[in-house]
Amino acid sequence: MNSSCLWMNLLRQHKYKGVGAMMRGHGVRFASLMHQQCYIGGQWVPAASGKMFPVENPANGKVVCNVPDMVEQDVQAAIDAAHTAFQTWKKTTAKERSNFLRKWYNLMEEHKEELACLLTAEAGKPLAEARGEMMYGNSFLEWFSEEARRVYGEVAQSPTTSKEMVFIRQPIGVVSAITPWNFPIAMITRKVGAALAAGCTCVIKPAEDTPLTALAAVDLAEKAGIPPGVVNVVTASRANTPAVGNLMCTSPKVAGVSFTGSTAVGKLLYKQCAQGIKRIGLELGGNAPFIVFDQANLKAAIDGLIIAKFRNAGQTCISANRVLVQAGVYEQFLALMKETVEQRLVVGDGMDEGVNVGPLINASQLKKVQKLVNDTVEQGAQLVVGGSVHPAGELFFQPTILTGVTDDMVCAKEEIFGPVIAVQKFQTEEEAMEIANSTQNGLASYFYSQDVSQVWRVARSLEAGMVGINEGLISAAEGAFGGIKESGIGREGSRHGIDDYTYIKYLCFGGIN
Repeated sequence: MNSSCLWMNLLRQHKYKGVGAMMRGHGVRFASLMHQQCYIGGQWVPAASGKMFPVENPANGKVVCNVPDMVEQDVQAAIDAAHTAFQTWKKTTAKERSNFLRKWYNLMEEHKEELACLLTAEAGKPLAEARGEMMYGNSFLEWFSEEARRVYGEVAQSPTTSKEMVFIRQPIGVVSAITPWNFPIAMITRKVGAALAAGCTCVIKPAEDTPLTALAAVDLAEKAGIPPGVVNVVTASRANTPAVGNLMCTSPKVAGVSFTGSTAVGKLLYKQCAQGIKRIGLELGGNAPFIVFDQANLKAAIDGLIIAKFRNAGQTCISANRVLVQAGVYEQFLALMKETVEQRLVVGDGMDEGVNVGPLINASQLKKVQKLVNDTVEQGAQLVVGGSVHPAGELFFQPTILTGVTDDMVCAKEEIFGPVIAVQKFQTEEEAMEIANSTQNGLASYFYSQDVSQVWRVARSLEAGMVGINEGLISAAEGAFGGIKESGIGREGSRHGIDDYTYIKYLCFGGIN
């Protein structure tokens, strides 16, 4: 099936309602972004074996497209291409790299509607959220196109008059970018934008569930004039992913690895990178507390929780996982939360108008969420609403509220990654801090309070890399994204996002009279 047929098939798979009419003018452009080949060394190529695997729409289970099922041989070709391209890319000026990234940003902006529809088709998230991800993801290309010209060095004060001491930053080399399915555009641009700005080249391995937007984004990178080999994309099925990932970590030609995903996989990649002492950036799992104090504005807290919990059907690493509510406002908050969940959340196909909660990504994810809910109820929690598969389809889960949750229950210990609110009651600020920090994860955290003194105390006390204070949406290109403890190493976005892709070289000038 060629790309034009795939586009028509995609239209037929969805009702589209008003979207179909809106997209008629985008059909040809959309079709040109659909790829059934990978991008290596400036060429669109199949797997050497010729094998492919399907990408399914989680909303209806239908195949959107087939992509190459690559193995180590294919990935080595991509690494070789990136390594060769690095020899010239590292010599480009910061202004040249800035211009390339800006051109890529402009093309992504021009094609944002087609990309958003493609993202919804493969990831299932509501179209409005897909558009939001396009804006968010593309903001990293814009941001790093500007930061490319701000990779500064230093002049240190020498201890003697005969020497001058200078520190310069240089790109580390080839970077392996291994990205997740829940934000298939943003996690690529956040990594690749920074790496290219620093002067590195990349090999991207998108998640097997969502490779199409990665291929489309790199199509636009090619159109932006980014030289062959600077950006490469390889796709692999779930069966081949471990071997592919191992090579991307252990190859002597790879200087650094950037991974977003589960803590378990992150630990494995960390071990693999240790073999070659690779530079590594890890953005791993979370178990975010969402704390509502007696001094909170409850309406604002509910609005923030809806964003922090139900965005992408709860499938985000910074999703609110443990909702801690102080006793003084507990009953009022529960009533307001139940009313809001029942009235504002609409579950269904992401292409349908008004839908704001889509499907889970695959059957294993739904099974995990269902088991977490069942086990928590068996341990004594109360099911207020939801708790099972939604009538919308096999991979849709009902927005769920669990109360009476305690620290020893499974949903308080594990990352839920689904549309489930698990509520715990606490009495004092000290108790809230003890509960919030009683985990090996430390990615995001949230709390609501109008007491300024409490705001500063709690913000300093929370053991997390990011803290949302009276705010449920903390992600931005300007923000330093990352965690502590077992939630990761390094920061993405902000001016610190380039740090993982540069090393500091110390130049000592002697013999100065």
